[in-house]
Amino acid sequence: MFKQNVPLKDYSRYQIGGLAAYFLEISTKDDLLKGLKEWRKVSVAFPQEEKKIFILGGGTNILFSDEGFNGLVLKNSIDSIESKENKVTAGAGTLVVSLLDFCIENSLSGLEWAGGLPGTIGGAVRGNAGAFGGETKDSVLEVVSIDLETFQEIKRSKEECEFSYRTSIFKTRAKNELIVSATFEFTKGNKEDIRSKILEKTEFRKIKLPLDYPNAGSIFKNVPFSLVPEQYKKELSQYVKNDPFPVVPTAKIIFLARLKDKKVGDAMVSDKHTNFIVNLGNAKASEVKALIKIIKSAVRQKYQIELEEEIIYP
Repeated sequence: MFKQNVPLKDYSRYQIGGLAAYFLEISTKDDLLKGLKEWRKVSVAFPQEEKKIFILGGGTNILFSDEGFNGLVLKNSIDSIESKENKVTAGAGTLVVSLLDFCIENSLSGLEWAGGLPGTIGGAVRGNAGAFGGETKDSVLEVVSIDLETFQEIKRSKEECEFSYRTSIFKTRAKNELIVSATFEFTKGNKEDIRSKILEKTEFRKIKLPLDYPNAGSIFKNVPFSLVPEQYKKELSQYVKNDPFPVVPTAKIIFLARLKDKKVGDAMVSDKHTNFIVNLGNAKASEVKALIKIIKSAVRQKYQIELEEEIIYP
């Protein structure tokens, strides 16, 4: 069932990464369970380090290492959309854009903020993706996952998912679970109004973000204004926005730290949006990491703020 020595750069929006020792793409829950049982047999004699599993969605916010991943990369491609009135269940491997198209066609409102958002539903749920004041959790009713160790199916309500700013239980206490599906509740709206709002957000992203280069989206989380040291609050208060609570955009902080266009090898702080590190062509993971270290150090020195990465290091 498994492929071996698969180039991970082919599955990363960054186009960076070494080889996956083992790789399995699944498109149904049955595929997943069959694959997990087979992996248990295949890996029984492996050292513990080589038994590890990494769950891959759309590869939009991941920085694979240059050395690759010495275990199993499990590509979640469970792609499905089912609806009953205003409730929609989407497979975790469904692209966000596909769900948005479904919402337009069925006049369902509630996800307009996600216009242009890359990646899959599973990734959006796991990281409680958000933009323009909206968050994934706003519409979630239930999330179904599978424990990779016990093969148990687990259903959680929105409250049980422990959603918080750009995180959820799946990033904190339930890392060993693969999200199978998420059920959302939307409201009926006007089709053309919904289409217009989604298009507006999509076009905003095209104009404001450096999408002409391989990238992993925002490198760092925005900074809650409450965490800004008192002596810098006056200076930074003019940049505060609600997303969904008062934050200082990290892009502005990085810009003020004079890091625009900063380069390490082929990794560069974007001149279009400084919370993006773009791949100019042949960037290595080590170069991106070195640049991240430089940014964190400069911001710490200038504002005594500790930036927190939003990207994932498998």
